Amino acid sequence: MNSRYRSIMMAGLLPVLALAGCTNAPHRSAAPLAPAAHYVALGSSFAAGPGVTVSADTPTIRCTRSRDNYAHQLARRRGLDLVDVSCGGATTAHLLGPWKELPPQLDALTTDAALVTITIGGNDVSFVGYLFMESCKGAAIRPDLEQASAKCKAMTAQQPPGPVPAAPTEGAWAKLATDLDRVAGEVRRRAPKARLIFVDYVTLLPSGAPCPQVPLSTDAIATAQATADRLAQLTATVAKRNDADVLRASASSRSHDACAAQPWSNGFVARPGIDPFTPYHPNLAGMTAIATALDHLLGR
Repeated sequence: MNSRYRSIMMAGLLPVLALAGCTNAPHRSAAPLAPAAHYVALGSSFAAGPGVTVSADTPTIRCTRSRDNYAHQLARRRGLDLVDVSCGGATTAHLLGPWKELPPQLDALTTDAALVTITIGGNDVSFVGYLFMESCKGAAIRPDLEQASAKCKAMTAQQPPGPVPAAPTEGAWAKLATDLDRVAGEVRRRAPKARLIFVDYVTLLPSGAPCPQVPLSTDAIATAQATADRLAQLTATVAKRNDADVLRASASSRSHDACAAQPWSNGFVARPGIDPFTPYHPNLAGMTAIATALDHLLGR
């Protein structure tokens, strides 16, 4: 690991006690995990970790899982037997059912699973899709963001964007709530002894004015943050009614948004010297902070 990544990881360690405190009370299977316990990680790109150090898969696959996402870091710390089936672009539908060549993520669960973590729901309500759409609008009218504008043109050429609503509909929220309950129910059915922890989405956007890394209008920031806040609240509600824990990365990362001095996520525009880089996703410091908080939550 080079010095830059080491420094980023150390920066992520400083506020983790606050993150570890942002949980609801422990539920079933709260005893410390035994060595080599079976751990299954499910979720979207905010669990998979695209652009964070190097791929966990050889050969690499389209899910863009990192060997330094929070699940892999936690498994190394604890000596856990990890099965990571998180995948960039996944929705709750891809946990519950197949996705092209990929089986349902829930099929990775077995009755001996002792720990299950889930980060999911953002793609169901087009959270990052909306950020990309609005950022490209902002980049197109700002001459100082020529690089970002070129990125938008290249992305559009590769895959023309579909319609992205300004805000999720009530129907989309209702469906997500139902699907999250179904996911939790399937975890309980397939892995009845597992401790289930929902890890919600890190905060991406500043509470004040945007910075060069975030070419968004104040209205777009407000709309996106409202979606993020509702997603966090829904995740907590589903966790509570399904006897699960929730690690509130959304709350503890509010001072580590993409514009902060010590960000836990990337904006749309890379900071100087940052490579690899995945826009609007957790960075190594964010993944390290979550892994450390999970380690604390699990106890010894």
